[in-house]
Amino acid sequence: MTVIRGTGRRRGALIGAAAAGLIGVGLTAVPAQAHTPVWKVTCSAVTVDLTRYSDEATNTVTLKTADGKDLLPTEEFKGEFHKTLKLPAHDKELTLRLIVKAGDGDQHSRDETKTSPVCDTVPPSKPTPSKPPKPTPTPSAKPSKPAPAPSTSSAAAPAPQPSPNLAETGSSSSTPLVAGMGGAVLVAGAGIVWAARRRRTARH
Repeated sequence: MTVIRGTGRRRGALIGAAAAGLIGVGLTAVPAQAHTPVWKVTCSAVTVDLTRYSDEATNTVTLKTADGKDLLPTEEFKGEFHKTLKLPAHDKELTLRLIVKAGDGDQHSRDETKTSPVCDTVPPSKPTPSKPPKPTPTPSAKPSKPAPAPSTSSAAAPAPQPSPNLAETGSSSSTPLVAGMGGAVLVAGAGIVWAARRRRTARH
């Protein structure tokens, strides 16, 4: 009877130890499974959701590009962290790196990379305003040259004045009288010539 009782006690102790070991392993495994780092990448944005991290320890998160440019400078958080960041426009794939450091142990930290694809349509850059063309001036008609002003040095030619000694070319009121006198002289002369001839004839 003593042997049986001793054996039963040993079995109970072994079962209890095994159960305690399993419980201890389970407790240590729960924190490891509790940390949930989730982040999603699209062609234009990246979303970071970190949950179930320690509320007592200080955790940090950093997001960089492959060339080392900080998209999200290092930030501290406790418990949870949520943020969406807009990515710069890119014409080729953009590699991103997420670094999460858990304050309750390096085994819960993360250092991962993902690639942002190129968007189908890259937002166009702002167009440069173009200057309106300068209007072409219409050639105006050339002003006509003003007529030369008369010289003030030369005196104006005086108007011709009629000469008082010029002979009259037209008929006057005394013309018939003169003509009659001339005719009488001719008749008288013809009579004298005729009388003289008769005298000569009578003598012979």
